[in-house]
Amino acid sequence: MKFIFKLTKLIALIALTLFGPLALAQTWPVKPMRIINPFPAGGGTDTFARPLAAKLSQSLGQSVIIENQGGAGGTVGAANAARANPDGYTFLMGAIHHTIAESLYPKLTYNIEKDFIPITMVALMPQVMVVHPKHPFRTIKDLIDFAKINPSKLNFGSPGAGTSHHLAMELFMKVAGVNFVHVPYRGAGPMMQDFLAGQIDLVFDGMGTSATQMKGGKIRGLAIATDARAQSFPDLPTMDESGVAGMVINTWYGLWAIKDTPKEIVDRMQQESAKAMNLPDMKEIWASQLAGTGGNTPEQFRAFIRSEVIRWSKVVKDANVVLN
Repeated sequence: MKFIFKLTKLIALIALTLFGPLALAQTWPVKPMRIINPFPAGGGTDTFARPLAAKLSQSLGQSVIIENQGGAGGTVGAANAARANPDGYTFLMGAIHHTIAESLYPKLTYNIEKDFIPITMVALMPQVMVVHPKHPFRTIKDLIDFAKINPSKLNFGSPGAGTSHHLAMELFMKVAGVNFVHVPYRGAGPMMQDFLAGQIDLVFDGMGTSATQMKGGKIRGLAIATDARAQSFPDLPTMDESGVAGMVINTWYGLWAIKDTPKEIVDRMQQESAKAMNLPDMKEIWASQLAGTGGNTPEQFRAFIRSEVIRWSKVVKDANVVLN
């Protein structure tokens, strides 16, 4: 009898070893999930996180809730996510800011490469320099000429200290030899509200969130931070054409799992996300934001993150920007 019991137990253990991952992938999820967006509601991350969450809710059969936790350039929410249970029910919708933060914040309580598992790129869009129309500037040269005569008279907003918007402007000031006063906000939404109201003078912003306002004449584009002009704005010059070289900056968003989340769940989440982003209505949303569609593999996204950490580390050092 003991022999039969031990044999049965051994067979069960072997079956669990062989088929456990498959069973996990098939049964997960069994309860609602959350995606932590480490920026306030209304910003660029929400633009992509919320429609993606809606599609994942349909395909996975469980609610996928977006939980906004803004603060400190996205590092507060990311730190909270890093402490979450890696059971496949908490994810992070992070951004370019999290690869920049690795070299900006010496006291980070998490590491984007060590404490998270890349799932997939979600969206990528160029940044653009925009100014409030109360100012007469029509070109980057106009802006630089005024700023050199009136140092620190103009201010610029960002979704938070250490974000790509902030760092892009720091680079611009260094290359152009000008100085603006930085006004950090707790997210892109609050920043844009004050910008449209004329409380701040200029910003570096994602093309997607500024395109509609530019077309409506509420803000004015001066130059796009890409190596080629945008088809939807053929009259908008690049930074290089405007005399400011080396300013190619894209805003991107991605999806991460918490460290130690089962690989089967990571793979399933990537597959469902990629399928969702390829649906016609989702492609329309992305196109309306002038964003490239994501969906790459975890391995490809991991390599991209590594390259971004290296790239921004050099930029931060050259710009001499350090945050506590």
